Amino acid sequence: MSLTLTTSAFASGASIPAVYTCKGADVSPALDWSGAPAHTASFAVVMDDPDAPAGTWVHWVMWNLPPSTHLLPQGVAKHEQLPDGSHQGRNSFGKIGYNGPCPPAGQTHRYFFRVYALDSKLKLAAGADRSGLDDAMQGHVLAQGEYMGTFHK
Repeated sequence: MSLTLTTSAFASGASIPAVYTCKGADVSPALDWSGAPAHTASFAVVMDDPDAPAGTWVHWVMWNLPPSTHLLPQGVAKHEQLPDGSHQGRNSFGKIGYNGPCPPAGQTHRYFFRVYALDSKLKLAAGADRSGLDDAMQGHVLAQGEYMGTFHK
């Protein structure tokens, strides 16, 4: 099953505006999704760059978003735990929360935002990394959606 993931920040496949990157304010774009199964217990969000020279570079991991959530506002706070009970983990920069595109000069990379509808809340400590999130989600994904943008520095 698939979710529909969108953002008003940029068109699918288009360039990500500088405000969402290391060349600007480095804030997360607003994300909106729909189509979750009725028995969704939580959501997880991941953003990564498969074109990074050292392999996939993780820019954002977030989980245990309440099942009533279908929108993340622009500029999600960079805290391990948020007021709604959701958690954010450590990205490949070694930081908590979102850090936007920042490819090597002269290169255009693709950045994939993914949202996962899960059948349970995850028992995963705040600050975990993508590997920990992937392990915790295994066998719990009911549906997922994807949205891609590019960035050139």
